[in-house]
Amino acid sequence: MKTEGIETELKPSASSHLFQQACRVLPGGVSRNTIFRKPHPYYVEGASGCHITDIDGVQRVDFANNMASLIHGHGHPAIVNAVTKQLQKGTAFTMATEAEVIYAQLLCDRNPGFEKIRFVNSGTEAVMAMIKAARAYTGRPKIAKAEGAYHGSYDFAEVSQTAGPDNWGDVEHPNSVPVAVGTPQSVLDDVVVIPFNDPEKATLILDQYADQIACVLIDPIPHRVGLIPATNDFIKTIYQWTRKNSALLAFDEVITFRTLYSGAQGNYDVTPDLTALGKIIGGGFPSGALIGSNEVMKVLDPREEKVLLPHSGTFSANPITMTAGRIAMEMFDQQAVTRINQMAETARSQITEAIKLADIPACITGDGSMFRLHLKSNPPKNYRQAWINPETSQLIKTLLDHLYQEGFIMINTCSAALSTAITETEIEQLSEAMFSGFKKIKPALESIQ
Repeated sequence: MKTEGIETELKPSASSHLFQQACRVLPGGVSRNTIFRKPHPYYVEGASGCHITDIDGVQRVDFANNMASLIHGHGHPAIVNAVTKQLQKGTAFTMATEAEVIYAQLLCDRNPGFEKIRFVNSGTEAVMAMIKAARAYTGRPKIAKAEGAYHGSYDFAEVSQTAGPDNWGDVEHPNSVPVAVGTPQSVLDDVVVIPFNDPEKATLILDQYADQIACVLIDPIPHRVGLIPATNDFIKTIYQWTRKNSALLAFDEVITFRTLYSGAQGNYDVTPDLTALGKIIGGGFPSGALIGSNEVMKVLDPREEKVLLPHSGTFSANPITMTAGRIAMEMFDQQAVTRINQMAETARSQITEAIKLADIPACITGDGSMFRLHLKSNPPKNYRQAWINPETSQLIKTLLDHLYQEGFIMINTCSAALSTAITETEIEQLSEAMFSGFKKIKPALESIQ
C-alpha cells in the first residue's frame, strides 16, 4: 500500500548516530524489540514526571510509561529519596530483608484474596512461576489460555499471542501457534487455546482436556486481544469450570493491577487461585510477584516436608525494588486510582470526539487508566476481530510517527497507560495531535476499508 502525502521520514539526529554504534554490539541495535522503530529508536537523555527528553533535546509527553510500568511517571521525588537511602545500606544480600516483609503485607492488604506472596523479578517470571505452581499443585501438565493474550515471553504463556488468519485455525478449536521458531511441539501440545469472551465455545474446548488442565490463564483486560474487559459471564463460567474439574483459575494482572485498588479482579465476583503481578509494583524497577491462597502457595514453602516447587531468584525481593515498589503503591491509594481512571476516561472521550470530527472509521477501547485506538468502526470483541492486517498496521505506524513528531510517546499498538503525572492539559494536547493525525491518514484509511 502506498501512503502518498504522508510524511514518515525522520531527520538524521544524534539518536541515528548512536543507533549505528548500537547495531555493532546489539542485534538490531536494541535489547527490547518493543522499542525498535524505523529508521531508529530514540535515545533518552533524561525524564521527569510525564516528560521524556531525548539526546537531541526534544521533549515528549510519555503516554507509554515503559509499557505501563511507571504509575507515577519518571523520577518521583518520594521514590528517588527512599531508594537513595536504601542504596547506601546495600542493594542485594544472601539474606532476607525487612523491606520484603513490609511490602508483602501492604500488597496483601489491598485484596482479601491475596494470602501469600512470592516476589520475582518480572511479570514474565511471575507468570512462569504461576504456571509451575499450578502444575505442582494439581499434578497436571496442560494450561489453557485465551487466543491472542500476551503473558510474557515464557514458551507456554506466549502460545498463540501472534496467531493470524493463515495459522489460527477454526474458531471452534483454535490452533496452538508458536511465537518463536523452534518452539517444541510438546509445548504446543500442552497449551489449550480458547476464544476470549465466548464462554460456550471455551467450555466445549476445555471439556476435551478436563483431566489434564492445571490452570486456565486469564488476563481480565488483555491488551493484544483488543484491550477489552472480560465479561462477567466469561469469568464466572471459567471459574465454575475450574471448580468442577479440579483446576485452578490463574489471573495475569501484570498490567491490569493498575485498574482498581484491588486489581481488575475486583470487577468480578470470583477469587482466582493464583495471581501474577508486575510492572507498577516495582516502582520503576524490575519486579514481579506470584500471589495466591494459603493452600496453593504451600507448593513453594521450604518448611514443607516435600517442596513441590523449589523456587528462588538471585535478585528476587531485593531491597531496592521492595522499597521503590512500596513507596509507589503507598502513593497509589484509592484516591489516586480514582483520579487516574477519570483522566483516562477523559482521554477516551476526547479522542472519540476527535474520531467523529475527523469522520474516520476508528474507535477507542480500554478500562481503568488504559486505552487503545482501533482503526475500525466497531470495538472488537475478541482477538480475531482485533487482529490488524499489514495495511492497517502501516497506518498505525504512520500515526505513531506523527504523534512522535508532535511530541507524544505511545505504546506501539497505539495504546496508552497513564501515569499520575498526566494532567488534563497533556490529554487535551494528545487529542488535538490525534485529530491532526487522523486527517493525515484518512485518505489511505478509506482506501483499504
